[in-house]
Amino acid sequence: MTQQTPRTTEIWVDDRRRPSAWTGWIGFAGIMMMIIGSFNVIEGVVALVDDEFYVVGPDNILLFDLTGWGWAHLVIGVLVALAGGGLFTGAAWARVVAVVFAAVNAVAQLAFVSVQPIWSTVVIALCVVVVWAVVVHGDEAGAR
Repeated sequence: MTQQTPRTTEIWVDDRRRPSAWTGWIGFAGIMMMIIGSFNVIEGVVALVDDEFYVVGPDNILLFDLTGWGWAHLVIGVLVALAGGGLFTGAAWARVVAVVFAAVNAVAQLAFVSVQPIWSTVVIALCVVVVWAVVVHGDEAGAR
């Protein structure tokens, strides 16, 4: 009768972490931030070039005129796109910056919801998903 040895699990001796399936969420967040930022830049340029493109009724409240919102969307859009690109470095600072700029963009879109309700709601939802992806799965970005 032969004796069989029990199977043992493989032990990793080095400190490297293997990438998990969740690393794709960080890639998704980075790509979405670059797309959202690009759309914000377009939104800002349109508001700067044509003040009458966005129709604001008497019941709608904006804190700035549309030129001010145009500049705000332009600057926020560039920062969001750059932060999205920074996520691909896997650095901790990029994750912090991405969360901050996604949250700022969501708040800016919340203030712009009276001008573009559907688009602003979609962007706010995407910003929430990006923040979730970076906060929950951000530490796995360095495991690539």
